[in-house]
Amino acid sequence: MYYVNDKEFKCSVGVTLDIFNDKWKMSIIWHLLENDKRFKDLHEEISEITQKTLTVKLKELESKNIIHREVFAVVPPKVVYSLTPIGKKLRPVLENMFNWGIDYVEEFGTISDINTCEVKLFKK
Repeated sequence: MYYVNDKEFKCSVGVTLDIFNDKWKMSIIWHLLENDKRFKDLHEEISEITQKTLTVKLKELESKNIIHREVFAVVPPKVVYSLTPIGKKLRPVLENMFNWGIDYVEEFGTISDINTCEVKLFKK
């Protein structure tokens, strides 16, 4: 058995699915792989997400220790989000998901052009 925050899981996959139970969290993490970001920057990069949903998902990821929220005491207020050490360990997982997605599209769809999602990963 696995126990995290008073929750019991029979399988470690259950732990993972409990944390990453929607598409937005992985997208947020993907965009934080490149570098730390402010809320506005994340919202611009993930244009399909509403501000309310982004706020909720950032809080959920912070509560699971995947991301870190740093507030700077300046006017206007400045908040920066970054990946924690355990969050950074998701890089190979997301890179594999990225590559699997390309393989899937090549077999069952078409690729018209490379968007910013791909460019960011391979910049490094």
